[in-house]
Amino acid sequence: MRLPSLLCLLAASSLLPASPASPASPPNVLLIISDDQAWGDYSFMGHKHIETPHLDKLAAESLTYSRGYVVAPLCRPSLAAMFSGKFVHQHGITGNDPRVPPGTNRGGRANPALASLYETLMDRIDDDPGIAHLLGKAGYLSLQTGKWWEGDPKVRGGFSHAMTHGDPKRGGRHGDEGLKVSRTGMKPITDFIAEAKEKKKPFFIWHAPFLPHTPHNPPARLFDKYRGKTDSKFVARYWAMCDWFDETCGELLDHLNKEGLRENTIVLYVCDNGWIQNPNSGRYAPRSKRSPNEGGIRTPIMVRWPGKVTPKRDDKTLVSSIDLAPTILKACGIKVPKSMNGLDLRDAGPLRERNAVFGAAYNHDVFDVKKPNLSMETRYLISGALKLLVPNKARNPEARIELYNILKDPHEKEDLAAKDPAAVRALSAQLDAWWPGPMSN
Repeated sequence: MRLPSLLCLLAASSLLPASPASPASPPNVLLIISDDQAWGDYSFMGHKHIETPHLDKLAAESLTYSRGYVVAPLCRPSLAAMFSGKFVHQHGITGNDPRVPPGTNRGGRANPALASLYETLMDRIDDDPGIAHLLGKAGYLSLQTGKWWEGDPKVRGGFSHAMTHGDPKRGGRHGDEGLKVSRTGMKPITDFIAEAKEKKKPFFIWHAPFLPHTPHNPPARLFDKYRGKTDSKFVARYWAMCDWFDETCGELLDHLNKEGLRENTIVLYVCDNGWIQNPNSGRYAPRSKRSPNEGGIRTPIMVRWPGKVTPKRDDKTLVSSIDLAPTILKACGIKVPKSMNGLDLRDAGPLRERNAVFGAAYNHDVFDVKKPNLSMETRYLISGALKLLVPNKARNPEARIELYNILKDPHEKEDLAAKDPAAVRALSAQLDAWWPGPMSN
């Protein structure tokens, strides 16, 4: 059954509390970040085969934006933006790894010859305080689980507790021990929640499990469930991983209920970047991960806070992953620093006035850690029904500007740039006003 219209949402949003949460009872915060999942790969988003009953329930209980976008279609820059509240060209963590000098064996972060390159990137995460830093100053305990690229989360990220150690000598790169969460159980989270309750402290959980990310090794029962629904074993495995991720989210949300924490815990949901499964291999298909197409950057974004945020589904308003940090801070009664660019997801008025969201796709490797924006490949803008992709000519001289009506053409099959030059000019000016690209730095 279709949920109420946007008009109902806007009317209801005016009734939401504008004042910060009471310092006497600050809310807990759970941020759930899916890893490599396409925007439509949920039951509530219309997938015909993937079953996600727990996330469906969360969506029904949340202010759910179906037109959410990340600011980069690659995990590390995308996650750094969520944590810092900055766009990628501002925080400077533009790729997953630095490009190594010719003839050098990468060897990961354990290679001493590359240590300074990795350090230069990691140092940027705390140039300005991120979510955990600011919540910690307000008395919160915080736990990092799952994906985390920026070294020791307690040293650079301001977390009081962490699963990840970040030590390159022990295999630290993008999460190490933290990547076991959900795949092998929830004990680190349940133990942390018990400690926070014992100490009577509000808590923040950064929950970025390595799901449905590869390796696609779901429980056999789930693979068997989907194997007969597709000719591709690779697609069946991916679908099963989405189902497995949903089960683990249900386990975590059920634990909040069991501990009596549902009413005073804000739950937020997003995915770091998209994924379209290649039916012929375990890899991703084109126009998904690392791509500025919808399959790489679109995600549902949800906010659940029982009694404080009215559950509604909004299929029109554009929102961004850059909005998560200020939403969390405002809900917790904490002043949002000027370094953060987003808006409060609970406040419909400013979201409508913004009328566009932005981002940029970068190469997997950072070409020059001292000039990180040089590896930018495409800037993008979504405004209303239109989406503009502007390539970096310095990186790809043959690439053309592309324009799509993504409401009529969500798979971006018809490029309208040649048919509507006026729209290209207007949107290009708006994109340049946001950030004119690496040559401006």
